[in-house]
Amino acid sequence: MNTYLATACAVLSWMFGEWIFKGKPSMVGAASGAVAGLVAITPAAGNVGIPGAFVIGLAAGLVCLWGVNGLKKLLGADDALDVFGVHAVGGILGALLTGVFNSPKLGGPSFPVDWFTGKMTPAADYSIMGQFWIQAQAVGVVFVWTAVVAFISFKIADLLVGLRVTEEEEREGLDINSHGETAYHM
Repeated sequence: MNTYLATACAVLSWMFGEWIFKGKPSMVGAASGAVAGLVAITPAAGNVGIPGAFVIGLAAGLVCLWGVNGLKKLLGADDALDVFGVHAVGGILGALLTGVFNSPKLGGPSFPVDWFTGKMTPAADYSIMGQFWIQAQAVGVVFVWTAVVAFISFKIADLLVGLRVTEEEEREGLDINSHGETAYHM
């Protein structure tokens, strides 16, 4: 239920956001909103209640819409498929909000204190800020890990085959240079 609800809410909020900021919603926006909702609810699906899934979905649609339109321009990112704006921003949002909506006071199941006994933390003892901080630390670790591994991978690829074609090859067309054929006959 959480997966369906967050996805539907993200579609609606993305489309509503497009309607407000661009004048009309689009099918590409609706599809992007669905993906944003799925990405954001993935870390939270088994750890939040229905109200949490609802809020995570609504937030994912709007925050990822901003990630695709605002953040991409701010960073000057070359992201033709909006992968960073939807997947990275949506994943970070979902991971952080898992810490908030895992709270039993907000419909979540809480979390086990002792993994061996399965003893659960009572709702009165659950700290939203404490769990949010744990989630933020995990996001930070993933960010650093990803940056280091990506840097090493790019360096290896650059040394082996290069990361860019020459300007002349790009001007002539990559279909001919890279693949030996044309994509369109004119």
